[in-house]
Amino acid sequence: MVFGDGVLGGRSDGDGLMATGTDTRPTLGRYEIIKQLGKGAMGIVYLGEDPRFHRTTAIKTFQFPEDFDPEDIAEYKEKFFREAESAGTLSHPNIVTIYDAGDEQDLAYIAMEFLEGHDMERYTKPGKLLPTRKVIEYIGDIADALHYAHQQGIVHRDIKPANIMLLSSGVVKITDFGIARITATSQTQTGVVKGTPYYMSPEQIAGQKVDGRSDIFFLGTMLYQLLTGVLPFTGDNPAALMHQIMNIRHASPKEHQPKLIKPLIFIVDKALEKDRDKRYQDAAQMAAHLRTLGEKIDVITAKRAAEGASKD
Repeated sequence: MVFGDGVLGGRSDGDGLMATGTDTRPTLGRYEIIKQLGKGAMGIVYLGEDPRFHRTTAIKTFQFPEDFDPEDIAEYKEKFFREAESAGTLSHPNIVTIYDAGDEQDLAYIAMEFLEGHDMERYTKPGKLLPTRKVIEYIGDIADALHYAHQQGIVHRDIKPANIMLLSSGVVKITDFGIARITATSQTQTGVVKGTPYYMSPEQIAGQKVDGRSDIFFLGTMLYQLLTGVLPFTGDNPAALMHQIMNIRHASPKEHQPKLIKPLIFIVDKALEKDRDKRYQDAAQMAAHLRTLGEKIDVITAKRAAEGASKD
């Protein structure tokens, strides 16, 4: 894996790299930019090709804020590459693989595994929910991946449906490891919180140092949302929302989905404990509870199917 400087063959302004006005593909480092895939708060995501390995990649770019002074930008870049390099050491079937990172002037990029699929945001609304058994399976896989990352000393800080890809193969993968801290740095420097922090843990809001238990709170929020189609904490503004996360207990998921069983409610409640010492202490424990529950559901389902067949 190489983390180095890139050569920008296109424009780094709001029009994106594709606005070159020529037939030649723009480049970032050794990567040829094929097309734009999407645009986020921090930059644009492109489909790229690595000619060295004949490999298709996703390239996520980041614009360094214009109101940073040169010293801030230097510090920002240093943190960017440190976080990208740490994330690049992760090797897990449920974590997207990072290949490379580079920068050019006010633009930085991360080249990563290109995933065929979509994020899980589409399954967070009533009428669009996944089967409960599938949710248990996917959240268990994500918890396993988080446990692996935490063992390497890496905390994600931004687990949410938009950062979880469900591949066409049925595998879930966590994206944006290492990027959340970069985004947070930018927001701290500019004094602006971008977006509403629905998934933030109480300790993050309090400005305390976070560890893997913060990711577990994020995951508990996501589990609640995938099961019910609503968020456990809401507010008319960020201040009201953060007050809820810090001080108000979430409504039972059964209020939104009465058929949810008690063991699953227990897992949600345990992950969403405001006191992190009462929360799951590691993601492996949460994954184990989900796996055990899933296996019990499978046994009951098989038994009922067998009973139904015998009656026929």
